[in-house]
Amino acid sequence: MTDVAIKRALLSVSDKEGVVDLARNLAGRGVELVSTGGTAKAIRDAGLPVKDISELTGFPEMMDGRVKTLHPVVHGGLLAVRDNAEHVAAMEAHGIGAIDLLVVNLYPFEQTVARGGTREEIVENIDIGGPAMVRSSAKNHDFVTIVTDPADYAELLAELGTLGGKTSLAFRTRMAGKAYARTAAYDSAIATWFAQGDAYTNPLGPEALKATPFPESMTLAFAKQDELRYGENPHQSAAVYVPRGPSVAGIPQARQVQGKELSYNNFNDADAALELVSEFAGGDPAIAIIKHANPCGVAQAPSLLEAWQQALACDSVSAFGGIVACNRALDGATAEAICEIFTEVVIAPGADDAALAAFSAKKNLRLLLLDALPEANRPGMQMKTIAGGMLLQSRDNGDIGLADLKVVTKRQPTEQELADCLFAWKVAKHVKSNAIVFAKDGATAGIGAGQMNRRDSGRIANVRAQEAAEIAGWSASRTQGSAMASDAFLPFADGIEVALDAGASVAIQPGGAMRDEEVIAAADKAGLAMVFTGMRHFRH
Repeated sequence: MTDVAIKRALLSVSDKEGVVDLARNLAGRGVELVSTGGTAKAIRDAGLPVKDISELTGFPEMMDGRVKTLHPVVHGGLLAVRDNAEHVAAMEAHGIGAIDLLVVNLYPFEQTVARGGTREEIVENIDIGGPAMVRSSAKNHDFVTIVTDPADYAELLAELGTLGGKTSLAFRTRMAGKAYARTAAYDSAIATWFAQGDAYTNPLGPEALKATPFPESMTLAFAKQDELRYGENPHQSAAVYVPRGPSVAGIPQARQVQGKELSYNNFNDADAALELVSEFAGGDPAIAIIKHANPCGVAQAPSLLEAWQQALACDSVSAFGGIVACNRALDGATAEAICEIFTEVVIAPGADDAALAAFSAKKNLRLLLLDALPEANRPGMQMKTIAGGMLLQSRDNGDIGLADLKVVTKRQPTEQELADCLFAWKVAKHVKSNAIVFAKDGATAGIGAGQMNRRDSGRIANVRAQEAAEIAGWSASRTQGSAMASDAFLPFADGIEVALDAGASVAIQPGGAMRDEEVIAAADKAGLAMVFTGMRHFRH
């Protein structure tokens, strides 16, 4: 079996976009149209001949439309193997006519969940007849054409035009695969809602429903947004996918105003920048500069331009070819300053005309604009594939405020030192472990990331700070009188030595090491103030 003529088509869609034009084209080719409910009305209102599904089945649509296509006449017409004598005889005996084309898109379950529909609305938007017909047609793709996406109407019509009212086996096979992907994603969205949504909001209560963030079966539904030029390296292939269901808006949803296509590394680094700068949403103007998923400069200041200057000063060498994220709309002066160095991507919740004009001179710079920053402390899950499986964990949305800090040294930190501690802590949360961050007056002074021991991370941070001072022509490094943040506890007193070598006056760390008393004693001896958070931020 190769090409199959389309003589009868069943159209039943929740998304009516393009269906009337499709029906008109099919009718013009002499195709008999059969339809249901609102789809039939739309086709009939366009002046086209259409047969109601009830005329085919001999039964009216009933139970508020819950039962209309679940009938042997429908599924026999879709599932019958046309070159099987027994199937043909059964069709003739029971008055079942072949259905050659099925056009279906399912009840808008995902959209109903996303808009916050009631439980009753959500349940009513679980499609039963649609997926059943889709699966029947896709299984019998040797003879039946199934189309589930309005974006494929044009290709269907082109196929019919090229083949004189027929479809090829290649087209039907490809559409069948797409149809099963759609029903799989649809079922996944429903399963996810039951497990992660309804289980916690159902009047029965989460305990009765044995709710858990880690269900026995993990179903995921993502749609390909785009194929990328390559992955982390040119010999790797890559693509970006977006969730089928409700999700936070991030880099994939940003509006790209200009610049080359985003690469795999651009997506990864831009996401790291967006997540970090979101920690400062609603606060003073803030800038985060990211290189290879690690921050190399972060600052808050009275103006966005000052924040950029302070962030860049932390490590202007690493900032070359980096990613820049802002916590507020970009202005012209800041955009012009950013354009003074080579920058891969800039992300912001808006940009004024002067900023757009400044960036337009840098054709390769990718400018991404978002409607709003994501909530830094939102709930959610993170996943990582490993050989033989997948790891799933809740997002690191732990947040520490002034009231959560425990002073463990004899010297009490000053108000400014506590502010520097909290700023450094927010940044350290987004630095790859082991992480050490020095910060002062709302700006990073030195960042050490990803070392096998935190003593070396501290040394690197100090070296970077010294280099920054030399480049800027300062008389001393900004680590003098700074706060040092460690993403995990300081296991030995040498962590205090690192802070002292850099000139820090206060340290913030989780605490909880076996040698905490030894570390605290070292801080007391040096006159260093230290606070514990009781929370760590490993990031691998």
